Amino acid sequence: MEKYEDINIAVVIPVYNHGEALDYVLDQLKSYNLPCLLVDDGSDEPCQRVIENATETRDWVESIRLSSNQGKGAAVSAGLMKLELQGGVTHVMQIDADGQHNLDDIPIFLKATEKNPSALILGQAMYDETVPKARLYGRYITHVWVWIETLSLSVKDTMCGFRVYPLAVTNDAIRSSTLGQRMAFDTEIVVRLFWKDVEVVNIPTLVHYPYDGVSHFSAFRDNVQISYMHSRLFFRMLLGLPVWLAKRCFKGVGFASEK
Repeated sequence: MEKYEDINIAVVIPVYNHGEALDYVLDQLKSYNLPCLLVDDGSDEPCQRVIENATETRDWVESIRLSSNQGKGAAVSAGLMKLELQGGVTHVMQIDADGQHNLDDIPIFLKATEKNPSALILGQAMYDETVPKARLYGRYITHVWVWIETLSLSVKDTMCGFRVYPLAVTNDAIRSSTLGQRMAFDTEIVVRLFWKDVEVVNIPTLVHYPYDGVSHFSAFRDNVQISYMHSRLFFRMLLGLPVWLAKRCFKGVGFASEK
């Protein structure tokens, strides 16, 4: 495991039928000497074989498997809890399995983590022409909701799956809340951590959409769940509004920055 001062970082990759892209992602990741946990979210047999081969041929890769497809959020949560139980890991880098992320930016994320060990390091997606326009416009709607829920314009992107979590506080947030199990998770965990006064550091990063042409985003199901999530967060924000306003006035919490 690569060590940055007293920071021990592992990678979690949720995998659901991304067998064609997974070897490409792992090949890009290899040079960084970071242990990697693949969380198989009930993939089909061809993808299972790719995962098995990855763990057999790469001594820095291990895997766990969920009994059925439960969603990206459930897979990431399972990986975070697994690494906490194993011990020794202080931070977890989340990467998507479809090859869309620019892993050349990993050193930037690692340096930001070393400089801000208590912070959530968030990728801010900079898309090329491959992004579907409907997805792009939908992201802006979520951005507006997040700005309302956090009473801040400083969280730039809650939907990019390239990020680094401070492990202990993130798992505390997962245990203390009922978070969405699918695509809504990426956004909700950011808002929940922001409410816990976790600093957010935004890292612009190029995103190609996606490497293997496979997307598991369901326009109906996931948009309904994301809308429901924002409704819950909005009303929870209203309940806590007096306390949060007081904290912001007197302590200046909820800070976010770009590094």
